[in-house]
Amino acid sequence: MVTFFDDPDDMKSDQVDGAVGELSVFHESHGYYARGVSITTAALPRGWPARLVVVESASTAPGRGHCLDPHDCVVSKLVAGREKDHLFAEALIRERVIDPAILSDRIALLDSAHPMVLQRLGNWLSRFTRP
Repeated sequence: MVTFFDDPDDMKSDQVDGAVGELSVFHESHGYYARGVSITTAALPRGWPARLVVVESASTAPGRGHCLDPHDCVVSKLVAGREKDHLFAEALIRERVIDPAILSDRIALLDSAHPMVLQRLGNWLSRFTRP
């Protein structure tokens, strides 16, 4: 997913979909695609902007990317609650890319999540935490 900090009307996100989105010529040529989304799409834990990971190299110059911290990304995916998101989160826990204790702390930072969503996330996470 690709989003922009300065895209109030989502025009840039729409352009991403058209240029390199699903079923585009880019997708057909390279076998993968990007989805343009509004910055307001994801449910993210409080403080996520301070934890963004900057990705830049000689190959990306003059541009650079800002990627979600892996824990913040997983929290957002778990809020969405799709099976593929749970499988993704489980793999990251299994491979020790993310820490269940940090994930629990980040879930606690979800300000706008419904109490039932928080309960669902806590129940899911309890499988990976020791009593």
